[in-house]
Amino acid sequence: MLGFVAPRLVLLSVPKTGTTALEEALAPHAQLALRGRAEIKHLTLAQYHARIAPILRAIPGPPFRTVAVIREPQSWLDSWYRYRTRPQLAGRPRSTAGIGFAQFVEEYLAPDPRPARAALGRQSGFLDPGKGAGVDLLFRYEALDALVVFLEGALKTRLALPRRNVSPPGDTALPPALAARLRAELAEDYALWDGALDAPPAPSAP
Repeated sequence: MLGFVAPRLVLLSVPKTGTTALEEALAPHAQLALRGRAEIKHLTLAQYHARIAPILRAIPGPPFRTVAVIREPQSWLDSWYRYRTRPQLAGRPRSTAGIGFAQFVEEYLAPDPRPARAALGRQSGFLDPGKGAGVDLLFRYEALDALVVFLEGALKTRLALPRRNVSPPGDTALPPALAARLRAELAEDYALWDGALDAPPAPSAP
């Protein structure tokens, strides 16, 4: 999570949505940076409202706006599956090596207790505002260039994103029935993704 005082922006770090590369490029411009350990870096929207927003409200000026990225839900799971096939995880409970993507999705959709390799949350859960407001600016991962353009304008700088946490390649097609079930069970995630920005927002009126 990064905070920028002058443009009054907070960038939340939804896992597997390209935010590691964004944070690396943006950290030198941030006045607040929560990075490193996952439980610090990946503060949810509700945690932000409870822990960080009260601190930022003490800084004179307009309210801070929250910014986040959401990935097409099947692609998001695809990325997790491929990321966990890495040789570094071989033999560990979270490794997906040796199973197909369809099995991984079946395990993900199963009731708890699920295998550790499929025990993931949902992007909609990360973006649940709790008692606070919803995210102000939600961009599609598939249109990350639009977010970069927006941030370049807000920060008045040029950004070059490195490639970080890239998942290995793999065949992650799903049978049509399972793909339909996934879309039905992740309806809230798909609704957020469908409504997310795929172009920079229009500038605010002065």
